[in-house]
Amino acid sequence: MRKRLLTLLLIAPLTGCSIAAVDYGKVRHADYVADPRCTAQPGAAVDGEALPYFFATSRLPDCRTSEIELLRHRGDQMRYGRFNAPREVVVGKKKKLLAPIAFQTSADWWRALQAETDRKQGRVLLYIHGYRENFSTTSKDAAQIARMTGFDGPIIEYSWPSQGRILSYVVDETNMYHDVRNFRDFLKTLAEQGWVKEIVIVSHSLGARLVIPAVSYVDRTSSSADSSNISNIILASPDIDRETFERDIEEEVLSARRVANNRRITAYVSRADKALAASRAIHGYPRLGSPYCFDPFEAADLKAKGLPERCYPAARTGFTVIDTTDVSRGSTGHSNFLRSAVVCRDFVDVVANRRTRPERVATPWAHVFRLLPDPAVPKDGDDVICHRTPEVEEPQ
Repeated sequence: MRKRLLTLLLIAPLTGCSIAAVDYGKVRHADYVADPRCTAQPGAAVDGEALPYFFATSRLPDCRTSEIELLRHRGDQMRYGRFNAPREVVVGKKKKLLAPIAFQTSADWWRALQAETDRKQGRVLLYIHGYRENFSTTSKDAAQIARMTGFDGPIIEYSWPSQGRILSYVVDETNMYHDVRNFRDFLKTLAEQGWVKEIVIVSHSLGARLVIPAVSYVDRTSSSADSSNISNIILASPDIDRETFERDIEEEVLSARRVANNRRITAYVSRADKALAASRAIHGYPRLGSPYCFDPFEAADLKAKGLPERCYPAARTGFTVIDTTDVSRGSTGHSNFLRSAVVCRDFVDVVANRRTRPERVATPWAHVFRLLPDPAVPKDGDDVICHRTPEVEEPQ
């Protein structure tokens, strides 16, 4: 009975809205974008110091008020622009935390991205968010990644229309799959730019299900760049079927040819991840980001050997698993790469192409490492080391 109650409590946040229709809203979607500010003008000046980061989005914008907002609705086209971390603004009579943005035409955006990339090292970091995010929360995370890593190159946020609501998991899945074509075409265009020497891809949660098939698509179809510049793929708490990943990854994204060209994947996983436990309850099978033992006989064998009952994806050349269970942070343990000092330090090194760290603890599996608490980190050290700022508005 207790197990059944726990399962219901876990899956309720993910299933609650699956029986409800998506709300179109009380405003015609065409009215949101009728203002000229929603249509980027060629050559329009953008202050790169005030808006240092780049975004590409399929979200519908709302340009009816003084502050432009990117909504949870699907947009009528891909849009490009610049942004900064969210700040408190007054919209109408309400206070909101919104990320300041400015739209650019596609041509102007790509020229600005090239100029910024050429000034640096030819490296680009592309961040793809997961479930239950709005544009402000993902912008906060992208800005945190920039501060935390000190990345020497442009930061790009790809924002698909997650609903930003705890009861909209199934809607988010639907919109994520709807956005596959948009994202894969964007990634292909990025990879084919001769001035992009390396693309570091960071995906969180549901975003992994956009990234892996898109990289595979680019590998198959890219012409000029051969996609060899997609070399460093980081999957944080990936909400993707573990067995599907194991089955397909070696023939596609981590093929011998790609690994020989220096491609690698790092996955951050946690047995304490409640969000992925709920996702497993919904989908029936383990998620890549959670080392849950689906096979009870494998779990029993581990217990008999005195090992933790944690079952990891099979080894693949170029694939590293970092187990963050013992340093998990937050109410769900689903964002350790942004919340836990020990994980943040590891993540910074992975972004910087450092492949080994003395803090990693070896396991019986050569491709799996554990991270353990660091007694030298003070009680408030997580926020400082991870460069976190006060929370922006929590999605509902």
